[in-house]
Amino acid sequence: MKMMLLYIGVVLFIAYWGWGMILYIMQPKFLYSPVREILYTPADLDLDFEEVFFKTKDGLHLNGWYVPAENSEFTVLFCHGNGGNIYHCLDTLNIFYNLGLNCFIFDYRGYGKSQGKTTEEGTYLDVRAAYNWLTKTKKVPADNIIVFGRSLGGSIAAQLASKVKINSLVVEASFTSYADIGKKFYPYMPVRPFARFSYRTIDYIKNVPCPVMFIYSRNDEVVPFEFGLELYEAANEPKEFMEIIGSHNDGFLVSGETYKKAWTKWLTFLKECKSESKRYVAS
Repeated sequence: MKMMLLYIGVVLFIAYWGWGMILYIMQPKFLYSPVREILYTPADLDLDFEEVFFKTKDGLHLNGWYVPAENSEFTVLFCHGNGGNIYHCLDTLNIFYNLGLNCFIFDYRGYGKSQGKTTEEGTYLDVRAAYNWLTKTKKVPADNIIVFGRSLGGSIAAQLASKVKINSLVVEASFTSYADIGKKFYPYMPVRPFARFSYRTIDYIKNVPCPVMFIYSRNDEVVPFEFGLELYEAANEPKEFMEIIGSHNDGFLVSGETYKKAWTKWLTFLKECKSESKRYVAS
């Protein structure tokens, strides 16, 4: 009987660690779901746009769209999620345009028309290159840039915001860390030893000096609402937490006016901050 139990234990141990190794090897495919084909552009929504190609520090050419709005004070640097590409974000681009915001959205390496293979360090290089294009080529003042990240893009946006000067950061439906989200989906596995990625959003947030808004839904089936609360608690003031409804991928649409009002309130706050800053400098 003891030998039988020992045999079963060994088999289970081998199976457990074998499954762990499979998860380890497959992680890039689980995390990144790029789509190369771009079926629509902002022109299909009757939006003027500039197609942009820019270069990363390690020599890759990335693709993006710059969508201007009339008399806009702020420009959104948009970091999308782990799936699809920039054309899957057209609904959000339309919302930003109607809010009076310029927007620059780009594809990470390996997505859409962007060259290369996606890696964590690569995504950080990519967003930095997009920021450089905005500030150096497009000559957008850093004080006018709102960095926005949804899901995986929230971690990438937070990493950039902890490194460069911007006006503010908006994080929507993003996780606290890669290991934390892995634990949610594989609670029976030793996630941290097997984790090939970091994306420690909560660490980046602690080092973000500018205003931050968090947008989360209790109905999100991918990223727990509690992750948003943890990030909010870790963030420096000034900060705002906006609750919406809907699932992970459609909350911004299902919430409708609630989502738009959250952004309108935030933009009003940012404009007031800029006005106060100018009065302080003038005095």
